[in-house]
Amino acid sequence: MLEKQQHAPMFRSRNQNNQLVSLTDYAGEKNIVLYFYPKDDTPGCTIEANDFTKLAEEFAKLDTVIIGVSKDTCASHTDFINKYGLKVELLADTSGDICRDYGVWREREKNGVKGMHILRSTFLIDKEGVLTDVMYGVTPEGHAQEVLDKIKNPGGLEPEEELGATE
Repeated sequence: MLEKQQHAPMFRSRNQNNQLVSLTDYAGEKNIVLYFYPKDDTPGCTIEANDFTKLAEEFAKLDTVIIGVSKDTCASHTDFINKYGLKVELLADTSGDICRDYGVWREREKNGVKGMHILRSTFLIDKEGVLTDVMYGVTPEGHAQEVLDKIKNPGGLEPEEELGATE
């Protein structure tokens, strides 16, 4: 598993427009929210993509791009984006290399059947290509807002904690 302060593994894959996108495209220019999700147009994945889309302008103001990754094809990503009007870039990791490099390709058992799947996870990468946060096994609901809050407040303390407030 990856950890904070490590250099982010290099990624290079085609997006929904069949254009190559890589980590180095954003070096020195943008922070990256790299989020991994199991499958286009499924309930949890749709919630997550729609929530990131709703906050896309807020992320942009913080010099941050949002990139989703799944093993779906470019065509599937295009359909998903068009169906919901998504404002995120989606990478087609059809080989699974990026998923493996980021440690999100995992075995799970569902209904007594073991199989491999993408563990919903998010990585925050700064302009120097360093992981500033690593979140494995996230829940779609509210996740985009949680990520935005972490970027706005990189120290990790909530305002109440900074003031010494208690519950």
